Amino acid sequence: MAQKTYAQGGLEAVAEEMRKDKTIFYMSTDAIPSLLEEFGDERVRATPIAESAMTGMAIGAAGSGFRPIVDWRQVTFSFVAMDQIVNQASKIHYMFGGQVKFPILFRAGVGGGTRLAAQHSQSPYSMFMNLSGLKIILPSTARDAKGLLKSAIRDNNPVISFESNRLMGFKDEVPDDDDFTIPIGKADVKRAGTDVTIVALAWLVHEALAAADILAKDGISAEVVDPRTLVPMDHETIRRSVQKTGHCVIADEAGPTCGASAEIAALVTEDRATFSALKAPVKRVCALAVPIPYSPVLEDHVFPNRERIAAGVREVLKA
Repeated sequence: MAQKTYAQGGLEAVAEEMRKDKTIFYMSTDAIPSLLEEFGDERVRATPIAESAMTGMAIGAAGSGFRPIVDWRQVTFSFVAMDQIVNQASKIHYMFGGQVKFPILFRAGVGGGTRLAAQHSQSPYSMFMNLSGLKIILPSTARDAKGLLKSAIRDNNPVISFESNRLMGFKDEVPDDDDFTIPIGKADVKRAGTDVTIVALAWLVHEALAAADILAKDGISAEVVDPRTLVPMDHETIRRSVQKTGHCVIADEAGPTCGASAEIAALVTEDRATFSALKAPVKRVCALAVPIPYSPVLEDHVFPNRERIAAGVREVLKA
């Protein structure tokens, strides 16, 4: 085990898997220097700024026996490749009658906090959650980034890894074992509690843990659940926690409309046993439904934080 940053955890996963499997190659508009130095320019490609071409090339390569990794960098840049993602990557295994595997990892930075204004501060993962045929991961720690990315690279389906811009420098303990993986579709209880369940995503996992510390001073015991995977989502872990606590607050850096937070609220309320256990309505703590401002003061106002999460918990406990 060693202390590594979130960015290092992801990079380590890629390098370890590339050493094991020579069919893996990496495409990005900027080649990552350490990967380029180790694996050379045949396997680490610096591409033109043409995400649609890069994405289409990856789909073809995956169907031809390779395991491509496409680094869109910011999720913003993936939007020019939406035809390839929506009409091809998500459906092509089905349209081939299941006879051909299409193992592709797409990587993209999401979220705000880095003062990059409206286009580069988005968290539009729910847009991609709506596409049958894609798996989607959203790690919140360096350990989870390494373990989930390794599983994603080994998966025989297209996987999108959304990675928090705010967390790139965040450090935690990461296993050195090059066979360390975290299963796709398994949530993690980051903190046990008895009074309320806080389901939090990415950067807000850390804000939820800080909110739990604030609430503990008032005698409120908060359980923090990190889904880690958005598709497929671990319904059972989330429902089991809510059935135990009877209260649910969902914290998401994305806006509320048709978001991952809405999906989590639905999986809590649509299940009879979980709905019966609720002692108050589900509460969502999300970003405001506006373009993200460039002004630091306004940007901070738009996004949820530990204080708003704690306030949301107090609201449901009073209901």
